[in-house]
Amino acid sequence: MEVKILVIEDNKDVRENIAELLELSGYQVVTAENGKIGVAKAMEIIPDLILCDIMMPELDGFGVLRILSNQPSTMDIPFIFLTAKTEKEDFRRGMGLGADDYITKPYDDVQLLDTLEIRLKKSARIKNSFEKSGAGLQRFIDEAKAQKEFDRLSENREARKYHKKDLIYEVGQYPKWLYFVSAGSLKSYQVNDFGKEFTTNIYSQGDFFGYLPLLKGEKYHDTVAALEECELRLIPIEDFTLLLFNNREFSAKFIKMLANQSEETERLLIEMAYSSVRKRVANALLKFSESKHSTNMSVLRDDIASLAGTAKETTIRTLSDFKSEGLISIDDNRIELLKIDKLKNLPQ
Repeated sequence: MEVKILVIEDNKDVRENIAELLELSGYQVVTAENGKIGVAKAMEIIPDLILCDIMMPELDGFGVLRILSNQPSTMDIPFIFLTAKTEKEDFRRGMGLGADDYITKPYDDVQLLDTLEIRLKKSARIKNSFEKSGAGLQRFIDEAKAQKEFDRLSENREARKYHKKDLIYEVGQYPKWLYFVSAGSLKSYQVNDFGKEFTTNIYSQGDFFGYLPLLKGEKYHDTVAALEECELRLIPIEDFTLLLFNNREFSAKFIKMLANQSEETERLLIEMAYSSVRKRVANALLKFSESKHSTNMSVLRDDIASLAGTAKETTIRTLSDFKSEGLISIDDNRIELLKIDKLKNLPQ
């Protein structure tokens, strides 16, 4: 796949010279003559790397970086400043905002190409190494480290296995770890004053959880329990904090995770308020299927009811209706989804 580079530079001669050099080197180049246009093009094309001047009309390079760093789709794109200014304050400000590197004008062609290649390779390694597995997690953390001290913190990382229904943590406990799911699935839930359990999320292989209390320095507001045999990797708070505040790629991934969790919570609340029981039960089945990576799964009726926000009896009746309609098959605790599209498209 051809690598796409966005060049944001107000000087026409410099912009065209850089574009020509990069195109001759095999890159696909998109250009913008000022920061405002550059931001719009970055959001439109999602380039693999951005090369941006600092002093520009409309919007300077710092403004471009600040805007793109706050957008989930562009926040982890390697960003290199191109500038004739060499004052330390400018360098410090740019790195503080999350810039990956600087190239000063007049630039050397070889130096420019070498810098771009290094940043592109680093970005590709980190993206490719983060597989949804324990080994992928370790490779990701190893790649993301910016200081040798991280090596010491990552030694002897603990892995724990849990049985079905085992509690990982409970409401009111203080957080000690960031959790990564190596295998299996879990649920987070809360219990109301009447003792009714409500499932707030399902975690499966490749998911992180337990990070919000770490970020806020608060006790847990929910309880997490294993839905089946599972294995978790336990990451020390210090390791998580160092990565979060010292590595742009790592922090960008967590910002995306927070944004996705917020969207999922909002979707769940809207569904609870406006969707029919049939729709909620269908969505709960689809969620469990997704977490288990299978359309044939073992799941308790209580867990389905808790996620759907319905009484167990209502859930059982709805499942019976789905079976009669040929949408699912039921064999004791095993449920197989036979018509996923119809379950997804049930009316509200």
